[in-house]
Amino acid sequence: MSKHSMHTHTCGELRAANVGDEVVLTGWVWHRRDHGGLIFIDLRDREGLTQVSFDPDISGGTAFHMAETVRPEWPIMVTGTVRPRPEGQANHNLATGEIEVLATQMTVLNSSKTPPFQIEDNADLSEDIRLRYRYLDLRRPSMAANLRLRSDFTFAIREALHKYAFTEVETPALFKSTPEGARDFIVPSRLQPGSFYALPQSPQLLKQLLMVGGIERYYQVAKCFRDEDLRADRQPEFTQVDIEMSFVTQDDVMGALEDVLADAFAAVGVEMPTPLRRISFVDAMNTYGIDKPDTRFGMELHDVTDVFANSKFKVFSAAANAEGQVIKCINAKGAGSWARSRIDKLAKVAAAFGAKGLAWIAFREDGSITSPIAKFFSDEEMAGVRAACDVEPGDLVLFAAGPWQLTCEILGGMRNHMADALELPREGHDFLWVVDFPLVHWDEDRKAFAAEHQPFTQPEEADLERLESDPLSVGSHTYDFVMDGYEAGGGGMRVHNAELQMRILKLLGFTEEASRAQFGFLLEALEYGAPPMGGFALGLDRVCMLLAGADSIREVMAFPKTTNGNDMMSDAPSAVDERQLRDVALRLL
Repeated sequence: MSKHSMHTHTCGELRAANVGDEVVLTGWVWHRRDHGGLIFIDLRDREGLTQVSFDPDISGGTAFHMAETVRPEWPIMVTGTVRPRPEGQANHNLATGEIEVLATQMTVLNSSKTPPFQIEDNADLSEDIRLRYRYLDLRRPSMAANLRLRSDFTFAIREALHKYAFTEVETPALFKSTPEGARDFIVPSRLQPGSFYALPQSPQLLKQLLMVGGIERYYQVAKCFRDEDLRADRQPEFTQVDIEMSFVTQDDVMGALEDVLADAFAAVGVEMPTPLRRISFVDAMNTYGIDKPDTRFGMELHDVTDVFANSKFKVFSAAANAEGQVIKCINAKGAGSWARSRIDKLAKVAAAFGAKGLAWIAFREDGSITSPIAKFFSDEEMAGVRAACDVEPGDLVLFAAGPWQLTCEILGGMRNHMADALELPREGHDFLWVVDFPLVHWDEDRKAFAAEHQPFTQPEEADLERLESDPLSVGSHTYDFVMDGYEAGGGGMRVHNAELQMRILKLLGFTEEASRAQFGFLLEALEYGAPPMGGFALGLDRVCMLLAGADSIREVMAFPKTTNGNDMMSDAPSAVDERQLRDVALRLL
């Protein structure tokens, strides 16, 4: 029984065992039905729903009259007796469906304007309306359940981390701007005009300093901020479970993380078998075309470079004989029966992944072939494609050719697109590690090397001699936690030597002066006996999204922003007055 001064039970609590009990319930009027002499109200709170009946002979004139006048979303308090529902009227789809409360008293706690939408899970609502009236949207049972799931999982991961001797430490929300990939949100200082703090993109540098400080096992449920373009699974502010360990190897860190994650998932009813599979970055790209693969369905990439070494199709033969280029394909089984017009539209999809075109062969159910390129292929080449892709009637083979990584990425994108289009089943949850990422990649826009993970990642020791001469060949001690085709978390071992850290910063385009201006406090700290260290950051919003079966992290956040970074409920961001700008020595252009 709930210990509460305004109610004895929640609206999801009563069962047949409570028949005969006198109870007090509070909640919102969800539905009201007047059956000409009897009135029924479905009373809803965060725990569920209870049917309350009003009988004029029992409920008394006042309570019955109130029941005639209340409207949806009015908060009320009801006193009554639990009784079985009449024979044949039990609702077995409802936890409280065997009983109802026969009301004797009712108090109207407030009235409500007519809501702009029905507080229903299956209502057809635009997201703009939902976000504008988020406080009403949160009353819907699915949203309440999502936030409860998030709370339960967060509590479980804290419990697991505490169990494994991690110490929770809070780090500052106002810190130095230290570019880590995305733009910083900057905060002007009133006390030091012309100077700025930055909101943390992550506690990355601070947790490394905690390791230097001897904390040894740190964690934090940290709010992070990145001023970047948004997507369904990104927000300008998000939450990560930040973890760091010292005096450890990579296997030590990954093993500890598996223990923590397995305990936390188990607490919300999800089994994560350990040890997790490990797939190298190169194998993930070669097999799935993406470094965060969903392995719950097939449609793997096949390398057919050798098949087309002497092809009359010049696009393929050129790629097959060029250094660093490949020809790959996937078999979208079942799509070979699609109409030509539908297949042709896939070129536009592929273009979004970087393709200049899309070559394909449709193997029709009747044994015929439709393709704009098959006429260029010899019998041996067609046989090679059939063998590589296990082709059957009804299959659609899609090709990409060009530089290795771009070719993989195009087909990786098409693989996911075709899986959605063909409605391939994805049962349960899929957990794995992707490991051994390269240390850097070439940023074509900046014409410079960029960190694959972040600038503080420990390179593979055997590759250090090539750090300056051949950076793209240098590996790293890195590991991404992949869940259901999403990068749910990532981490790596850290540089704990100041000289090596300076070499990496210079490789990334920082001068020594710029390195010390941006990261001088870290470089200095590394000179004071910094231990071997490694860590991890779990995307809490993203994991909760996947646990809830949602398609956007906005579904597991109480007050999210739109894809334009707007808070439609409060109308933020908004203008500030001139005095506030003068206080921080700013003037708008």
